[in-house]
Amino acid sequence: MSRLTRSKTWSSLMEHYQDIKHVHMRDMFNRDEQRFDKYSLQLNDILFDYSKNRINDETLKLLLQLASDANLSIWIEKMFAAERINHTEYRAVLHTALRNPSHQPIMLDGVDILADIRTERGRIKQLSEDIRTRKWRGASNQAITDVVNIGIGGSYLGPLMVTEALKPYAPKDLNLHFISNIDENHINDTLEYLNAETTFFIISSKTFTTQETLVNAETALQWHVNELGGKEYVDRHFCAVTSNVKLAREFGIEEARIFKIWDWVGGRYSLWSSIALPIIIAIGSEQFDEFLAGAYEVDQHFRHTSFDRNIPVLMALLGIWYNNFFETQSMVVLPYDQHLHRFPAYLQQLDMESNGKCVDRQGCQVDYTTGPIVFGEVCVEAQHSFFQFLHQGTKLVPADILAPIYDFNSIEKHHRVLISNVFAQAEALMRGKTYTEVYEDLKSEGLDENQIKQLAPYLVFPGNRPTNTLLFNTLDAKTLGAIIALYEHKIFVQGAILNVNSFDQWGVELGKNLAKNISHELNNVKRVKSHDSSTNGLINHYKCQYLREKLKNG
Repeated sequence: MSRLTRSKTWSSLMEHYQDIKHVHMRDMFNRDEQRFDKYSLQLNDILFDYSKNRINDETLKLLLQLASDANLSIWIEKMFAAERINHTEYRAVLHTALRNPSHQPIMLDGVDILADIRTERGRIKQLSEDIRTRKWRGASNQAITDVVNIGIGGSYLGPLMVTEALKPYAPKDLNLHFISNIDENHINDTLEYLNAETTFFIISSKTFTTQETLVNAETALQWHVNELGGKEYVDRHFCAVTSNVKLAREFGIEEARIFKIWDWVGGRYSLWSSIALPIIIAIGSEQFDEFLAGAYEVDQHFRHTSFDRNIPVLMALLGIWYNNFFETQSMVVLPYDQHLHRFPAYLQQLDMESNGKCVDRQGCQVDYTTGPIVFGEVCVEAQHSFFQFLHQGTKLVPADILAPIYDFNSIEKHHRVLISNVFAQAEALMRGKTYTEVYEDLKSEGLDENQIKQLAPYLVFPGNRPTNTLLFNTLDAKTLGAIIALYEHKIFVQGAILNVNSFDQWGVELGKNLAKNISHELNNVKRVKSHDSSTNGLINHYKCQYLREKLKNG
């Protein structure tokens, strides 16, 4: 057994789970009219309601003790103090420094990284404003109308999610495009309608060796050269965000157009860094500063607030409670804002790449559940797809619901219907509907006893399905920054308590390395015998069919 599962607190939680697992939340609310007041918190304009959870005071007391047992306070300070808590890569974890507005130095290896951050941010802001104001000119002295970001993982999902979420701030005559998929359809479909003279490319790759990004970048470069008849204007149409200046220069990008990203910034935490170039182009420098300010305020809340009033800590503890004791295995993210339609996908990477680990910080196999399966969809659409599963399925799935109180371009009729669904779904998931309630409803509709007996079982909802609700005034830049930071810190807390390194991602590497080897094997006609029979069979079938099609088409 691991130190965690043999701890006194873990055993107490197991015993407590046996006591509470059959208690229904509707009974908890009936017994305690102050439950919402007890189990909700507010941080600036964000209200966090966690009262619709299968918890009581004893649950929280034990979960908070779990955090104490894990020395969570020490781990928090280690992160903010630039200690190398990413021990497998011997790196500090300092994405919080990227949104720190103070001038108090943060020293790493004898260098004040805040000074370096300010310098680099000034460079990306300058380019962003030049593009936004049409000062930046491409071929034939044309202004830029389209910006194409080429990246993958955090270099793609983060900027895409934020620019979609903050669309109201974007100029209407400047289009942003994001390419990640190595499937040629993604880049072909994007470039098809673009003008090379007015298109600007951002190559976002921390190492400048990521295969998918480089293949797409090379295709974009070749398209640009073909369209304009040479490489004369490459420097006016390409820039790079990378830590590998040498490879970016070899690609053909001038050093003045290469923006730094540091090794202490993980890819999925990089949207606060120079990876944010497309974000700043979209929303402008002032709004980006608001975005950073929202995250910084959450950083201060997280670092200095007692754990019983600390929103990211409570979010994390609730997740551990369900995943390890109720064995839920998954969680669902439900944003009731169309502009947040990419947020679930972004959160999937943030959570599942961080805590999808089976080995602890000491290199031992864990004997507990680590990160959850994360999925989600923008609502109300999800209500007509997988909500059936949430309400009456056999799996318990905790849900996070996010919703704005008002919108930039609010149409009252639309928004009232939207928000009514927020409250109704959370209440329905919690309360459910009993057989007696169904019986009375059907009886009032005039059905006879036989009809009621046949239909009633299908209309019973078990309820007791937990939800957290995050209500915020409106989805502006500051609020979005705060929401992202809340989830970042939640995931960090879970990693600290579960004793895993949330900041490496070795699981990503195996498939990538095998793909490189297989890519070489696809470049010749010899039959492959170096893999298992299935992989050999698939590769050889592909090569045979591809060659046949190629010969047929000349």
